[in-house]
Amino acid sequence: MRILVATDAWHPQVNGVVRTLTMMAEAAKTFGVEVSFLTPETFRTFGLPSYRDLRVAIPRRRRIAQMIEAAKPDNIHIATEGPIGFAARSYCRRRSIPFTTSFHTRFPEYVSARFPIPEAWVWAGLRWFHGASSAVMAATPALADELRERGFKNVVLWPRGVDGHLFRPRDADLGYEKPVFLSVGRVAVEKNLDAFLSLDLPGTKVVVGDGPARGELQTKYPNAVFLGALQGEQLARVYSGADVFVFPSKTDTYGLVLLEALASGVPVAALPVTGPKDVIGSAPVGVLSDDLQAACVQALRIERQACLDFAADHTWEASARAFVGNITQARAELHLKVKPVTGSPPVVA
Repeated sequence: MRILVATDAWHPQVNGVVRTLTMMAEAAKTFGVEVSFLTPETFRTFGLPSYRDLRVAIPRRRRIAQMIEAAKPDNIHIATEGPIGFAARSYCRRRSIPFTTSFHTRFPEYVSARFPIPEAWVWAGLRWFHGASSAVMAATPALADELRERGFKNVVLWPRGVDGHLFRPRDADLGYEKPVFLSVGRVAVEKNLDAFLSLDLPGTKVVVGDGPARGELQTKYPNAVFLGALQGEQLARVYSGADVFVFPSKTDTYGLVLLEALASGVPVAALPVTGPKDVIGSAPVGVLSDDLQAACVQALRIERQACLDFAADHTWEASARAFVGNITQARAELHLKVKPVTGSPPVVA
């Protein structure tokens, strides 16, 4: 089976969407599925207003058609609601080709945090975009339920995984006063980093990531350590050197960084919102509380082995099988003849 994924989020961006797609594609190879990508790499791009480092493609319709036809995919999946995603959606609609989509980002909250645009308008646009999809993939049961309540159809579950070979416990002393409270992710207003950096905590607060709010936050919180964007072994080492992973975001649909921290043996402190509630739930690997400071302090008492045991159950192969299974089931329900991938049952929320 050949699957083409259309995505506006791609390297050199460092975010959960890019990591999810990259790791899923690599894992899918292990059971004979080829995943290729239609990305902004071959198009002119421009920086988003208020977020110049995030480049968005300006795709040409004819070129999009040529690239899709050259890939000869059995299935098309549209991962993002950007220009690439819209172009791929238009191609499929004009030719009556079925496609699946996934919901990664809570754009209504992101947009309203920057511009005076009602969230309801953005939700209406997202319902229209995903309305033609034969399966809308959501990362967690809570998100799937919310999408259904908002009028989305054909919602199924696509869980995430973690690279246990990269993210694992290491003997890493970061050289900062302990305990080390770590946050990893895009440094932008929607990540609610103020809620973390303003806490009166012992030790050191460390932020990994880059984004439009970094300069302002560094000035406002001079005692915090900002390491910029890190990847690979450098990022994994910082995780291992932390004592608590702090996740203040209220808008993330999942938060892969939660699993990366847990796989490194680091307990989590977070707000009790969609994402942390689904990833962690009642498992003894984190503290979810509206009092984020209390959550941080209480998380220091969590055993690291519990975090490792929890993360071991979340693999990218299982995630990839769920992804492929959802596509197979969606095609079957459209009465199209597609040979299913053995061991890839659909995962429905």
